[in-house]
Amino acid sequence: MTQHRSYTTSVASVYPNYVTKAGKKSRTKDEVDQIICWLTGYSPEQLRSQLDNDVDFHTFFTDAPAMEKILRG
Repeated sequence: MTQHRSYTTSVASVYPNYVTKAGKKSRTKDEVDQIICWLTGYSPEQLRSQLDNDVDFHTFFTDAPAMEKILRG
């Protein structure tokens, strides 16, 4: 069974769009990073590593530290 495109899209390919959108709302890249880290539980260094490793969204959220506490079963 083929996975949906959103699962296989790399986070790094979409991340610049988040930063651009935030900039249009007078927000900064640091604020985008802070929100992503808060949501996922990644540290800023872990977030940068995930972006550098070009992981897909499925892996990004599956490996997220905060998601381990939320997801059950």
